[in-house]
Amino acid sequence: MIEMKRPQDLARLRRLALSAQGLLHTQPFGRGIQGARKAIAHLGYVQIDTISVVERAHHHVLQARVPNFKPEMTHQMLLNGDIFEYWTHAAALIPIDDFRFSLPYKHALKSGQTHWYKARDHKLMHELLAQIRSDGPIRSRDIESNPSKRAGWWDWKPAKKALEQLYMEGDLMVSHRDGFQKTYDLTERVLPDHVNTKMPSLEAFAEHLLNRQLRCHGFVSLKGLTYLRRIPGLRKAVKILVTEKLASGDLEQVCVSSGEVFVLETGALERPIPRLNNRMQILSPFDNSVIQRDRLKALFHYDYQIECYVPAAKRQYGYFCLPLLYRGEFIGRMDCKAHRKISHFEIKSLHVEHHSFDDERIIAAFAEAIGQFCQFQACRTVSLTQAHPKHLAGRLQSVLKRLGDNQECVAEK
Repeated sequence: MIEMKRPQDLARLRRLALSAQGLLHTQPFGRGIQGARKAIAHLGYVQIDTISVVERAHHHVLQARVPNFKPEMTHQMLLNGDIFEYWTHAAALIPIDDFRFSLPYKHALKSGQTHWYKARDHKLMHELLAQIRSDGPIRSRDIESNPSKRAGWWDWKPAKKALEQLYMEGDLMVSHRDGFQKTYDLTERVLPDHVNTKMPSLEAFAEHLLNRQLRCHGFVSLKGLTYLRRIPGLRKAVKILVTEKLASGDLEQVCVSSGEVFVLETGALERPIPRLNNRMQILSPFDNSVIQRDRLKALFHYDYQIECYVPAAKRQYGYFCLPLLYRGEFIGRMDCKAHRKISHFEIKSLHVEHHSFDDERIIAAFAEAIGQFCQFQACRTVSLTQAHPKHLAGRLQSVLKRLGDNQECVAEK
């Protein structure tokens, strides 16, 4: 096992992780919809989330990696059959070529090995499926909008659960979205003909997970490989596979100062890694690079929690803080909100943590990042309410005012 406890060792591991995530190059996957397609294929999934205080998570993750990305491109990829929606550790957009690896969880749910809802209304599920088969796709809003007054429908809560169960078990797929409203159709009518639908063995699934996560994370822990996946036998299959590859020399282990152990491809630490740049990146709380909080803390010494699920009185940083990445380190977080009706971006609080960089460079990088982020949020003005430490507030306000030279994002007092 390789001990990686010196600062320079940890810095190299961080660069390896960020490079694998596509966060060191300016356009690692290309631009526009083609770049977005390649980004999802590389990352393996992009998490979908309902919170909309800023642009939704699945759009934000892609915007951080793909120049000229537009939110409508995710829907276009869905319609094109490039991606599909399903569950990884959470609701996600997944490359269509990985469809067969959604089948083990669907099978586990359908066979009762694990549960989505503990009580399933099989009669209602059968009726809903028959309705869709005969009358065509169904929108989630069709069930939620006062169905009791419409003949042939059912109480919306049981019907909604039945619809979700059919989706999770694989009988239905999301064929279309109107905003955040989903349309469901039979899987055989949505799935492109060329897609492999053969059920993988647990061993093949374990190999897929290991290869994918080494590709998109650079190195992984045993815990991270099966992060929040509830498939019987999968964890054991992954552990056996990793043990075999360590014994054969295909993988090696590294240990960081926290005691966390990671595995990576043998020789990966000797490969060239892109240099760090002076660009600051504003990331989503659900970004693939930060979603495994224990890994984040062990590797970057960044203790991060999304506080929208924390009672207001107990929040330390704010409702929806976005991580700030600069030169290979997470140097702060920003609580903010996009007021779309008035095209205004409000920075409620900015927390810059202890770092070894020049403050002026941090401020300049932040201003450039905010200018681009405001455009992504379709906001023309920006304001800063408070900053920590307080001595940065005046300089930050001055820099934000200078954004007035860019008519796309004008600073307000």
